[in-house]
Amino acid sequence: MIPSPIHRLRLSLLLGGWVAALLAARVALSGSGFGLFLPWNLFLAAVPLAASTALVGLDARRARPSALLALGVVWLLFLPNAPYILTDLVHLGPRTGVPFWYDLALLLSAAGTGLLAAYVSLADVQTVLTRRVGTAAAWAASVGALFLSAFGVYLGRELRWNSWDVLTAPGALLADIASRVLDPLAHPTTVVMTVVFGGMLTLGYVALRALVSPVGERR
Repeated sequence: MIPSPIHRLRLSLLLGGWVAALLAARVALSGSGFGLFLPWNLFLAAVPLAASTALVGLDARRARPSALLALGVVWLLFLPNAPYILTDLVHLGPRTGVPFWYDLALLLSAAGTGLLAAYVSLADVQTVLTRRVGTAAAWAASVGALFLSAFGVYLGRELRWNSWDVLTAPGALLADIASRVLDPLAHPTTVVMTVVFGGMLTLGYVALRALVSPVGERR
């Protein structure tokens, strides 16, 4: 069951507020700026959720397919930013002033919030697609979006590209993508990371949908 816009706003504020409180306490106690990248990453993770919420609203008003498609493209471009926060765990390590477990809790809280945003926004889009093209095609598109997100996570973490580069450096970004798509064997890290992250995200999403969907829908 997809939460209503009001419910998801409240939940987003709760989860974001928790991360902000942990981060503020860390900065105050340690005097360190570690973790200050998290608010920006969470903002980027909220963009696909905002786009999918708008998409559901447009679909309810029977908007033209072209409008839905344009918003869907924006959603897909920014979707990798949500699961990308999982990779912020690479910053985890012993630091002075704050216990290791505290930084673990901070990063896991942010990662969980980002992943939840990804899954809720994908559920939004899948719901719209199910109405428009049917259940099977909607599931195929959803799994495809998760693997594309995994590829986007690779581009962000390993090559340091971001969603804004589609506008600011499209040529260089497309060149990097094309070289890996046209010759995947020359880029084994790309393939392995995309498959592993894509599989992980897909299994998590399928499990979540199985747990929260009504019994009749699961059947």
